[in-house]
Amino acid sequence: MENDGEASSAEGQTEVPSVAESKPNRELEKLLAFKVYKRRWFVLLVLCLLNCSNSTLWLTFAPVADQSAQYMDASLEQINWLSLVYMVVAIPLSFGTTWMLDTLGLRITLILGSWLNMFGALLRFVGSVRGLGFDSYYPAAMAGQTLGALAQPLVIFAPTKLAALWFPEHQRATANMIASMSNPLGVLLANIISPMVAVTYDRIPVLLLCYAVPASIICFLATVGIRSSAPPTPPSASAESSGSKPFLRGIKLLMKNKAYLVLLLCFGSGIAVFTCFSTLLEQILCVRGYTNDFAGLCGALFIVFGIVGAGFLGLYVDKTKKFIEATKINMSLSALACIAFSVVSQMRQQQAAVAAVCSLFGFFGFSIYPVAMELSVECSYPVGEATSAGLVFVSGQVQSVLYIILVQALTRQLADSPFSTCSAGGDAALSWRVSMLVMAGLCSVFTCGFVIFFNTRYRRLEAEAQAAHGTKQSNGSTAAAAGDCAASVET
Repeated sequence: MENDGEASSAEGQTEVPSVAESKPNRELEKLLAFKVYKRRWFVLLVLCLLNCSNSTLWLTFAPVADQSAQYMDASLEQINWLSLVYMVVAIPLSFGTTWMLDTLGLRITLILGSWLNMFGALLRFVGSVRGLGFDSYYPAAMAGQTLGALAQPLVIFAPTKLAALWFPEHQRATANMIASMSNPLGVLLANIISPMVAVTYDRIPVLLLCYAVPASIICFLATVGIRSSAPPTPPSASAESSGSKPFLRGIKLLMKNKAYLVLLLCFGSGIAVFTCFSTLLEQILCVRGYTNDFAGLCGALFIVFGIVGAGFLGLYVDKTKKFIEATKINMSLSALACIAFSVVSQMRQQQAAVAAVCSLFGFFGFSIYPVAMELSVECSYPVGEATSAGLVFVSGQVQSVLYIILVQALTRQLADSPFSTCSAGGDAALSWRVSMLVMAGLCSVFTCGFVIFFNTRYRRLEAEAQAAHGTKQSNGSTAAAAGDCAASVET
């Protein structure tokens, strides 16, 4: 090709083919030169570790509430607020986080999140050490939890953005699934590690040290290892325009997108149902005589089967691109599992049935999360990934607060509860029958709404297909131009 060009230039007739060939070649270079880099797996690993670490900080004290209250000389209600502060802080900060991810980039967001996470973990540990002159350990613990809460939106919104920027289209759902499921994995680890380490109240400082060391290592890996927000060459056509819409304009476009609004409301309700289930599981089961150990087992089955289900569904959706079908089917099966739980949880001595329903609830319900986040991007493209996925998370958090308030308000105190294993207290033995039926009803209504009203084009996949089609057209025009010019040279 180069030799032909040199020969033609000697005849002075290559100006036309040279110009005709250079423009399509630039277009081809732009459209064809998509690359994937091995370091994308390192960035994914750091995000998974950070997500897992942050969720362990979130629920550090919940499994050992009595020991924590005794060590810090605080009430159980105050200990509960060490976990609730995450929800309180996350909602108002979510909008700023989506702006950061889409404007300042993934690297700055993850590094800031890792430093906040580390400082929060270290502050909790230092504030718990006896002999340092602290009058009370609780303020330091709350301050550390608040720093961790500030880090949570920075971390939990990142999977969709990372998958879009670093992974090709056939790996995006899987990458999103791996990063998203590291959060419930951290919840599971917190429920295992905290009771194992803090057997007595004086082991609380050791427990906090166990969480501070990994947080510091992860901060080092993020700061040193993540060198850019995106790879030098994008892995797909959509990655090249990721976050192209200005933040406020993106919000306006989302509010006019009917399909996205249906997803925002209905899937946000699904997140709220799962939050209620995770938060109130022990209180619901203890009334019917189930022990705390059994409730913990059900919670573990819920998470483990959810991670397994997410793994299978993520791989399936990456191969088939059937986001809508997978989400609708799994939401329907989750609604059925929720209805089943509302029934069997009110029965006594049904351990096998309760454990099976919790497993199925997690298997079908947890697996929806990463796929629905990818679907939120597909139906709202070219709005930034962090904006579209972040607002769904905010919707889930807001509805979670409302659902928890509602189901607790619908409980009634039992006059007699001979089989209850709930902890002592005037309002400990409560009937959750009406609350469970209402929660199952809400889950069913919003699932039906999603199945009936949600329909959308896969905008991001269409954009990538158009880019590929444009590449073929450019390739054809280049070949045609070269052929015409060669013919003109011969004549």
